[in-house]
Amino acid sequence: MPDPIDVHVGSRVRMRRTLLGLSQDKLGQALGLTFQQVQKYERGTNRMGASRLLEIARVLDVSPSWFFEDMPEEIAGFGRKGMADEAVEGFEADQGYNRRETLELVRVFYKIEASGVRQRLKDLLDAVADAEQAGAD
Repeated sequence: MPDPIDVHVGSRVRMRRTLLGLSQDKLGQALGLTFQQVQKYERGTNRMGASRLLEIARVLDVSPSWFFEDMPEEIAGFGRKGMADEAVEGFEADQGYNRRETLELVRVFYKIEASGVRQRLKDLLDAVADAEQAGAD
């Protein structure tokens, strides 16, 4: 079973790759890897060493620390007491941010050059989400 940290880092690799419009094959070529190896990294089934993570960060044009952002405290272990090695239960790697639909929406959103149009679109989405949530309560 993959380590939740590896799954989180891998999901961030996938998110950034998808946002840049790169296939697993293209990323693999840039790194001198097969698409299967990229796939294993993205799923968290294979761990990345520090040098590989740095290389991936360079290709994807992000800081290496970016891969660890938004990591829930229970996964990172910052909220744990002592040095107990507890299993992290109920971890869901895909919390909506890594869905293809979400990534496509973000990519299309940033194709809109006019910041005012983007802001109005965001306001509309906020209003729809608020109305839907209010209806659920």
